[in-house]
Amino acid sequence: MDITTFGGPVPQRGIGVVAPFDFALDRELWRWTPEEVSLHLTRTPYVPVEVSVDMARLISEHETLQSAVTALDAVRPVSFAYACTSGSFVGGIPHERAMCSSMSRAGRDMPAVTTSGALLEALLELGARRVSVITPYTASLTDALADFLAEAGVEVVSRQYMGLTGEIWKVGYRNVVDLARTADLSEADCLFISCTNLATYDVIPQLEAELRIPVISANQVTMWAALRHIGLRATGDYQSLIDQAAREALGPYLRNRSLPLPPAEPLPSAEPLPPAEPLPATGPAPCEPTLPDPPPAGQPEDPGPASEPNWPEH
Repeated sequence: MDITTFGGPVPQRGIGVVAPFDFALDRELWRWTPEEVSLHLTRTPYVPVEVSVDMARLISEHETLQSAVTALDAVRPVSFAYACTSGSFVGGIPHERAMCSSMSRAGRDMPAVTTSGALLEALLELGARRVSVITPYTASLTDALADFLAEAGVEVVSRQYMGLTGEIWKVGYRNVVDLARTADLSEADCLFISCTNLATYDVIPQLEAELRIPVISANQVTMWAALRHIGLRATGDYQSLIDQAAREALGPYLRNRSLPLPPAEPLPSAEPLPPAEPLPATGPAPCEPTLPDPPPAGQPEDPGPASEPNWPEH
């Protein structure tokens, strides 16, 4: 058989990803990645510090970023991403902007994003100005995230955290779902799940269907933004940031926040949930959300957008 008749692999475009030294969810990033894109990952140097404000500062120094991007640039990526929420919010918006500029300069002026910058882009895309956040962090690191969002003109209406200082990648889906269910969403436009070391891909559709609100996560917004900056779309069915049909399905509820939330259904086991089975090629998706009918005529509509927040420019 002449194997040349197969034509070879699909031509690839590369995204260079800089992750913290303890990042353990490479596989999850690929789940948002279309077939024609390859991810090239490198990690920051190890530092013997627990997950904290100090660690976030150490893994986001400009020299560290420039060295990582220089190594990645050997395979000529067309964009770069810094996949760490805390490392990109700990210094506020000026530091996040400087990180992007530093990576871009080291990478032939290719576009560069950080997780926290991608978060702001995602909130703008969804029109969300009030957000509830859940994190695996300590209180001080969670507060730093709230400060970053406030600096961008986004109000954090509630925050919940796990208080972890290490091995965050071991947190199971059950724990993420349980924490999300404790969030006060009564005044929120969106729920954000922070930390790129927290697995979220399979729980986003479940939570959006149950909580009737857009749910976004650190890894999701990172890949969405990195792909968007090179004109490509992330993959992720029934995730409102990515799937327009899922976003439109949430519309009736978001226009009338007085609709009651359904009672939470207990999960069958305290053990972490297994990864979802791949969606079938045809036929209805097994996890398609079922949302309530639009509000009846006469119900109050959305009063319109509030004043524009101070979104950063990248």
